[in-house]
Formats: sequence, C-alpha cells, structure tokens
Amino acid sequence: MDQSSKPIGVFDSGYGGLTILSSLRTKLPAYDFLYLGDNARAPYGPRSFDVVFEFTLQAVEYLFAQGCELVILACNTASAKALRTIQQQVLPQKYPGKRVLGVIRPTSEIIGNFSESKHIGVIATEGTIKSESYCIEIGKFFPEVSVNQYACPIWVPLIENALHETDGGKWFIRRDLDLLLEQDPEIDTILLGCTHYPLVSELISEHVPSHIRVISQGDIIANSLEDYLSRHPEIETNCSKQGRTEFLTTENADDFNRKASQFFKGSVESRHIRLV
Repeated sequence: MDQSSKPIGVFDSGYGGLTILSSLRTKLPAYDFLYLGDNARAPYGPRSFDVVFEFTLQAVEYLFAQGCELVILACNTASAKALRTIQQQVLPQKYPGKRVLGVIRPTSEIIGNFSESKHIGVIATEGTIKSESYCIEIGKFFPEVSVNQYACPIWVPLIENALHETDGGKWFIRRDLDLLLEQDPEIDTILLGCTHYPLVSELISEHVPSHIRVISQGDIIANSLEDYLSRHPEIETNCSKQGRTEFLTTENADDFNRKASQFFKGSVESRHIRLV
C-alpha cells in the first residue's frame, strides 16, 4: 500500500486470524486491511503473559508505523494476555489517537444468547484457557451462564500441518470434545475460542450431539467491528477505503502463502518482515 493508506491492521500469531480477516472483508469490502502473522514465533498459546505482551506490542507498533489507526488482535491468546495492558497503559501514553481491539469481549457480549440451557463450553489454546478471560467476560454479560473450559494445545499444530483430517488427528479432536462434555453434560453451545478452530468445525459438529451449537468468531467480530466504526466516526474516517488487502509474515513468505489457503478465501501473496 502507498504511504497515504491507513488500513485496518489485523494481527495474529500465525494463520488463524485469516479466518477473522475473511469475515471482515466480506462484511466491510470497501476498507483496506493489512494482515500480520507472527509465524516465526508461533504458537503463542504456551507462552507467558509477559512474552505474549512483548510480541503483541511489537506487532501492533509495526502496524501503527505502516499507517494503521486501528488494529484488531485476531488472536484469542493475544487478546487474553496483552490487549488490556496495551489499551490501558501503552495507548494513552504513546498512541492516544489509535485503537486496538480484541476478539474476546465482542464474543462474550453475545455468546450467551446462543444457549438455551445456559451451559457453554469453551475450547481454546492453553494460554487463553489459563487466563480465565472467557469465564470473566461472559460472567459480566451473562451471570446466569455456566462456562466450562478445555484447552486443546495439539489442535493448532494439527491444523497448520493439515493433519486434522487424518485418523490420528480426528482421534485427538474427538477425545478433547468428549473430555469437555464430560465436565458438563448440559452444554448446548461450544465456542471455538481459537481462530484456527473453524477449520475443524464440521468435524466437531459431526462428533458432538446434534443439539449442540458450534460457534465460530468470524461473523461475530465482523459485525462488532461494523458497529464500532459506526459509533466512532473519528476512527472510521481515518480508515482508507480502496478495498485492498496486504499480507505480512515474520516467516518464509512462500510457506505462508501455501498454508494460508487453508484459512483464507482467495489467493495470498505475502511479504516477509522482521519485528525485531
């Protein structure tokens, strides 16, 4: 993009955020987007709060330097471990005119509406689960809802290496789902709290009882962003609108382009950058 462009930044530790970006482009086709995947340092799930904050801030500041006025953390782990500190401590001091949004709060604001039993299951990375972010946020909006969580650390590498369709991959996915549902047989809604997991949503739906709803975040985040922009014209008017999307990765660009096709509707031509 040219130097005058002010795209909406979309950040993820790797590929999963591309599922969010696909929904954003469908909902907001006029806007420019700049995607950054920190594939060289993925996964973020097992990393400490301090490390995730450090890596996420480096990515956010890089996107700011590319002209982004608004950055979406399309990564549940980054949203859980870094967003609040960036919003409360970094932006007011260094970037008062810029905004960073996450994926946990907008999902938590409506997830309770999908459940009739008021029993929700959340599957996500180890980092997101340990943060308790979904339990805390859902509790604010739906205090009557019971939330059960289960960490699925092997799902991301399975998906990124296209092993989720193998017999072994399916076994791990089914095992983890069974362990989640054993915690609470009344669960009627499963939230996919990792942006990789929509790629296995059909496998999940095939395995769990038919009355259980499986909820991905893409459309939720796209609707939330559309609403946010309508309520914040001071941000919306600063976003460029040429309908363009560019992709950045901290890993090998050819590898990123090849694997990205699993997650993104359309071809991807990325370029390599360094954050440190």
